Amino acid sequence: MLPLLAILVVNFAVFFTDAAAPANPDCVGLKGVSPRCRSNEAAYRREYFYIGGRYLPYPILGGNLVSDQLYVEKLIPAKGIKQPYPLVFFHGGGSTGSIWLQTPDNRKGFASYFIDLGYAVYIVDQTSVGRATQEDLPGYPLRIGATAEIAERGFTAPEVTNPYPQSQLHTQWPGTGRIGDPIFDAFAAQFIPLTSNLTRQELSMRASGCELLTLIGRSYLISHSIGALHPILLSDACPALVAGNINLEPATIPFQSYTGNATSSVGRTPNRPWGLTNTPITYDPPANSPSDLQTVDNETDTPGRRSCIYQAAPARQLPQIAKVKYVALTGEASPHITYDQCVVNYLRQAGVEAEWIKLGEVGIKGNGHFVFLEENNLEVARVVERWIQRANKNKMRRV
Repeated sequence: MLPLLAILVVNFAVFFTDAAAPANPDCVGLKGVSPRCRSNEAAYRREYFYIGGRYLPYPILGGNLVSDQLYVEKLIPAKGIKQPYPLVFFHGGGSTGSIWLQTPDNRKGFASYFIDLGYAVYIVDQTSVGRATQEDLPGYPLRIGATAEIAERGFTAPEVTNPYPQSQLHTQWPGTGRIGDPIFDAFAAQFIPLTSNLTRQELSMRASGCELLTLIGRSYLISHSIGALHPILLSDACPALVAGNINLEPATIPFQSYTGNATSSVGRTPNRPWGLTNTPITYDPPANSPSDLQTVDNETDTPGRRSCIYQAAPARQLPQIAKVKYVALTGEASPHITYDQCVVNYLRQAGVEAEWIKLGEVGIKGNGHFVFLEENNLEVARVVERWIQRANKNKMRRV
C-alpha cells in the first residue's frame, strides 16, 4: 500500500496532467471556461485605463457625460520588458480587443506570443464598442456587427460556398467553421454591434489614439481588418509616435468596401470618400474636400481579382502617412487575396513605402481572413515578429 502522502502526490499529478492536456475534448471552445482547463496565455501583469475623452453636456439629464474615451489594457511580461518598442493591437469590426488574447479553441493568441518575447502589449477596445461603449447614444448609434452566416461565408468556411476561386485553398480554420461546431460557436459568441457614425469614431480614435501613444512612447501598431483604419489615422496625425504599421488583412480598400455588406466576400459598396478614410487626411497638394481627389477605375473586375479605384495621375501624395513603414499580410485563401492589392498600390501611388506579404508565397498556406486565430496562427506571428526586428535594425542603421 502506498503511503498517504504518495497517494496525494499521484492524485495531484494526475489532476494537473489531465487539465493540461491540449487534446482534452472537454476544454474545446466554451468548455475551456472550466477551472480544470489550463490557460495557454503568457504570464503577465495587467492594468487597464481609459484614455482621452471629454465632458459632453447632456441637457436631458441635466449634467455631463464623458465621451470619446478609448479603453486600453496594459499587459507587461512577468519576466520584464525586453523589447525597445511596445505593441498596440487594434481589433476589427464586430469584436473587441479580447480577440487578441486567445483563439476560439483556446490555443495561445497573438498577445501571449509577443508577451513571451518580452514585448509590452497594449490592447484597445475602439471607441463605441466593448468596454469603450459610449454613453452619448445619439453620437454613437449602433448597427449589427455580423451574422453567423456572414462569418461562415466570408471568414471560417468560404470553401463551402466558393464565392471566389482562392476559397478552395482554405484549410486552417479549427473545426468545421459552421454553426453548431463548438469552436465556431465560441467565435460567433464574440460578435458585438458597431457604430454607424464612422466620422465620430474616426475623430475620437485619432485624438485618443495619439494621446495613448504620447503616454507610452513610440510603438508598433498591429491591426486586423477594419481595425487597420485607425493606424492609418494615427500615422497621419502623429507619425513620430508610430514605429511601424502592421496590418493583417486590412479592410481599408480605397473608396469602397468589399466586406461587411449583404453579399459578404464578393459585394461592393461605396465607402471612405477620402480614399482610405471617412475623415480628412493630409494630401499634398492639399485636398479640401473628397471631390478634389480625382479617381480612375478601369480594371477588369473578376471574383479572383477585384478591380481597384486609384487616384488619377498625377496622384496626390500622403506625406504624413509616408513617414511610417507599412506592411499588409494576406492569407492565400481569404477574400482579401482578391483585393488587398488595392490598398497597397494606393499607398505606393501616394508615396508610402508599403510592403505586401502574401502568406502563401512565404510558405504559410491555407489561411482565411482571421489568420491570427487559425491553426497556424503562431507561424503568422513569427512573420510579424521578423518584420518588426528587421525594422528595428534599419532604425539602428539610420541612427
